[in-house]
Amino acid sequence: MKACVIVFPASNCDRDMKVALESSLGSSVDMVWHRETDLSGYDLVAVPGGFSYGDYLRCGAMAARSPIMAEVVKHANRGGHVLGVCNGFQVLCESGLLPGVLMRNANLKFICKDVKLKVERNDTVFTNGYDAGQIITYPVAHHDGNFFADTETLKRIEGQGQVAFRYVDNPNGSADDIAGIFNAAGNVLGLMPHPERLVEMPLGGLDGKPMFDSLIKSLAA
Repeated sequence: MKACVIVFPASNCDRDMKVALESSLGSSVDMVWHRETDLSGYDLVAVPGGFSYGDYLRCGAMAARSPIMAEVVKHANRGGHVLGVCNGFQVLCESGLLPGVLMRNANLKFICKDVKLKVERNDTVFTNGYDAGQIITYPVAHHDGNFFADTETLKRIEGQGQVAFRYVDNPNGSADDIAGIFNAAGNVLGLMPHPERLVEMPLGGLDGKPMFDSLIKSLAA
């Protein structure tokens, strides 16, 4: 099983993602620079948090048009798995791999704190380490985490079971309390909270580790 983390100019959670994946995988995870154009051989591609391209235009808009993202889209379309966290979620939405957009937080302020999440589904490779309905804690750190989609898109997301996590106490105004969503095929997950920041007790807890454990176990099977 091979995994990699995409690195854009101003990514700042790429090393955290690498460490979290390696703690579950037990072997090295590659860092792939945004100008690369080959993802052949990878089972999992992670798009990390940060401020890609300085968040110019819109968060994730420039990164979504970088050379590597065309390959990430191809990887996902052929059934490969993709995980996008925070800025990575924004990039996946901007690239069209996930529906909706991430807008400025409703209070117009940067939010950095631990939040409670409800696990909506545990029948996916990303979430089978949790119980459906389980309440977990992940940290958030974002200015543009307010998930928005039009009425028809929201109806489709809800109807097809694409919601992965919901905020228990919505910190940013996201529609339907959505904190993370899958694509229709279930092989792409984007979420604003950071599971990679809670994979060791010295970091404050282990609530993020089941995601990486279950993901690696499922893909390595």
